[in-house]
Amino acid sequence: MGTGKGGFSAAGLRRVRDVLARHVESGRIPGLVALVDRGGETHVEALGTMRHDGGAPMRRDTIFRMASTSKPVAMAPVMALLDECRLRLDDPVEPWLPELADRRVLTRIDGPLDDTVPAQRPVTVRDLVTSTFGIGIDLTAPSSPIMSAIFERGVYTQGAEPTPEPDEWMRRLGTLPLMRQPGEHWQYHVSHDVLAVLVARVTGRPFETFLRERVLAPLGMKDTGFHVPADDIDRLPPSYAPDPKTGEFLVWDEAAGGRYSRPPAFPSGGGGLVSTVDDYHAYFRMLLRHGMHGTERILSRPAVQLMTTNRLTPEQQAARDALARNNVHVSFGQGLHGGWGLGMAVRTHRGDYASVGQFGWDGGTGTTAYADPDKQLTGILLTQVGMSTPDSARLIHDFWTTVYQAIDD
Repeated sequence: MGTGKGGFSAAGLRRVRDVLARHVESGRIPGLVALVDRGGETHVEALGTMRHDGGAPMRRDTIFRMASTSKPVAMAPVMALLDECRLRLDDPVEPWLPELADRRVLTRIDGPLDDTVPAQRPVTVRDLVTSTFGIGIDLTAPSSPIMSAIFERGVYTQGAEPTPEPDEWMRRLGTLPLMRQPGEHWQYHVSHDVLAVLVARVTGRPFETFLRERVLAPLGMKDTGFHVPADDIDRLPPSYAPDPKTGEFLVWDEAAGGRYSRPPAFPSGGGGLVSTVDDYHAYFRMLLRHGMHGTERILSRPAVQLMTTNRLTPEQQAARDALARNNVHVSFGQGLHGGWGLGMAVRTHRGDYASVGQFGWDGGTGTTAYADPDKQLTGILLTQVGMSTPDSARLIHDFWTTVYQAIDD
């Protein structure tokens, strides 16, 4: 990293590099690429190797599986449709998603799937964009019948092989009761995959096509998509899910011939993107600039404000807080941010070094991307080590601590 301009100290940037290098030298993180930017001054580190046993070095243009860090980017096409009034926040989604019509809701979150009551109202666009439509990953009831059904029927797309086509995926989702009444409870992940189907049906085009036309291409995000072309597959490292007990590196997904080497049947808005630090920098810089990229407007200022401010009611917030506080054995402390905007976390209290108002998200494959309007700061850290062990989560924590300690103004 450089000598320290734009509000970073040279000593602080050296500490960022030293701490990142310490994680790589530990042997638990084979390699990483990190980018920090403040006031237009950008610093990048590429450390370590693509594979745990050596081989090619990490490079600035290495491509990573973004996992749940896909969510902030995949929300942008929805916001574009809201800007154009092709969607309205409080419209029911049934005209486009008839699979979500006439919902029934579990009487108890851990009850049998046929013990239900009618939904009190239809599911709306607002319910989907705020992750409150009634189905999601609920770590408070991991062995419940509904959670088992979500995994068994392939509704949870991360790691599912093979993934169904979007229409079949929606059909499977429609066979399940809602876990909560629409709008009642914040629940993770599934709503983002529903939104990808919604965008495709409203526009009459594949989700990735509309995402590329309206967001990726204008921002120059040429390495972002749902698979890696054959000509670039050497830039994709294997993805590891280390053994939780021994730490042994286990390959979750290989590059050549792996699940990201070909277009997926289902483009997951919740976790299916691949990308690079520079592509994600372009996206978060656009958000910091209230929807502008140079002289071109990508999203309206109000759309960005909706995305990047807390949207949860006190009741919904309580569910998110409980999930973050009570599942640190799963998340290793990630997710203690406070609020949730549209597609990303929004910090509502000063719980660590980050400022109130910081927005972004992390991914289970070892990724993190946030922007801080107060400090005009962007940071992205990408690794190939999943969070089956605490190692990548601790790396992410230390990255953000050192980024903020490097601020010098």
